[in-house]
Amino acid sequence: MIKLLASYNKDVNNVVLSNAPKNAKYTSSDVQKEILSILARKVQQSIREEIGTSKFCIMVDEARDESKKEQMALVIRFVNKEGLIKERFLDIIHVQDTTALTLKESICAALTGNNLSVQDIRGQGYDGASNMRGEWNGLKALILNECPSAYYIHCMAHKLQLALVAASREVEEVHNFFQHANFIINVVSASPKRNDELLAAQAEEITREIELGELDTGRGANQMSSLQRPGDTRWSSHYKSIKSLKKMFGATVSVLRSVRNDSSASKYSRGDAAGALRFMVTFDFCVYFAHDGKDYEDN
Repeated sequence: MIKLLASYNKDVNNVVLSNAPKNAKYTSSDVQKEILSILARKVQQSIREEIGTSKFCIMVDEARDESKKEQMALVIRFVNKEGLIKERFLDIIHVQDTTALTLKESICAALTGNNLSVQDIRGQGYDGASNMRGEWNGLKALILNECPSAYYIHCMAHKLQLALVAASREVEEVHNFFQHANFIINVVSASPKRNDELLAAQAEEITREIELGELDTGRGANQMSSLQRPGDTRWSSHYKSIKSLKKMFGATVSVLRSVRNDSSASKYSRGDAAGALRFMVTFDFCVYFAHDGKDYEDN
C-alpha cells in the first residue's frame, strides 16, 4: 500500500519506506488497514457529495469470500445534477448471516453512516433468493415497510442466468456435460486430502510447463487456484466452473487416478473416481476442452 501511494506522489515517496525513520515506516498490518479505511472513507464522502439531495436506488448482493465470511456489497444508483445515471459502489459489509433482517439492518446502518436516508430509496434490486424477494419477510418487504416508494426489481443478470440454466436442461448433450463436470468436481473436492493432492499436482504441472517454456513467468502469474462448483443462481458460475476445470485438467486427472488406485480408499470412493475419470478421458469431453485426448489416455 505504501509503495502504491509513493508511486503516485513524490512528496510521499520522499518520506516513506527506505527514506522513513526506522520507527515510522508505516508498513505494519494495522497501519495498512488504517490507511485503507481512510481512503475508503474519502471515497464514500465524495460519493455522498455527488448524490446530493437526489433520490436513489440500492442494489445489493451477498457472497462468501475466501475466508468463508459472508460479505454484502452495496451499490447506489442515482441521477446526478447533469441528469446522468450513475452507479457507485458504496460499501462492502461483513454480515453474520444472510437473513433478511440482518441484511436490512446492515443496509440501514451503512446508509445512515453515509448520511443517506432510507426514506429516499426509490428502488431496490436483488437476486431472486427467498431471503431477498420474499413477499412477507424478505429484504424487499422489510425495506418497503419503511419506504413504500422503494420498488423492487429482480436482478436482470440473475433472471438471465435462471433462463439459461432452464434452457440448457432441455438440451440433452449440454445437460449431460454439466452433470458430468459437476460430478468430477465433487469427487475431486470431496476431502481436504484430495484438495491438497490437486494443489500439489497443479504446482508440479506449472513447474514443468515453465521449464519447457510453455508458460510466462512474472509477478502474479501462474497462481494456484481451486475447482469451482457451478450454481444455478450465480451468473457466469458455470463458465467459471468449466474454466477452472479446463485450467486444471491434467492435475484433476492425476488426482482421480490416485484415488482410483488407492487401496486404502473405500470401494465407493474408488468407484466414483474411476467413473469420473472415464468421463474426463472420453473423446467428447477432451474435444470440448480443446485437449488432445491421447494426452490423458487411461493407462
